[in-house]
Amino acid sequence: MPRHYRVDVTGEEERRAESFRTLGFAMLLSIALVYMVLAGQFESLLHPFVILLTVPLAGIRVVFAFYLLGRPFNVMAFTGAIMLDGIAVNDSIVLVDFINQLRRQGAARREAILDAVQTRLRPIVMTSLTTMLVLLPLTLGISESAQLRAPMEIAVISGLCRMVKILSRGLNALFCGK
Repeated sequence: MPRHYRVDVTGEEERRAESFRTLGFAMLLSIALVYMVLAGQFESLLHPFVILLTVPLAGIRVVFAFYLLGRPFNVMAFTGAIMLDGIAVNDSIVLVDFINQLRRQGAARREAILDAVQTRLRPIVMTSLTTMLVLLPLTLGISESAQLRAPMEIAVISGLCRMVKILSRGLNALFCGK
């Protein structure tokens, strides 16, 4: 390239980069706000941290799914990842809150965790499965405009699969230290 020329990335790529910056900021802001609200709700700094720990762990599966499928991680996929964050936090709140209720009633920590997982895991798995089944036709391209929305559904479905596994196995290790 001649010395007095330069190359600038503009147009669609510039808009995509700006969208990713905006969505990244929105995700970080939502995590910070959720942490603050949960810290006030649980009157603890540890419980919101445990709840929010499911967010990056579910996100790892999203990145892995897009890599395995050879699909680009676009704005719709990022939007799906933000949706997944909300679902992961909601499901974690259900478990942590029930664990805290059992602890206030006098249950030992390990028993409270096991009881909470036995009691609350089934509804969490059922709602996760129904969410995945509802999104499956869009992911497979069965409906109209599925190609546009498929990355969002792939992000949510792959993250939900991982999140259910995390909640069923990982929460016990986080609370019990084993």
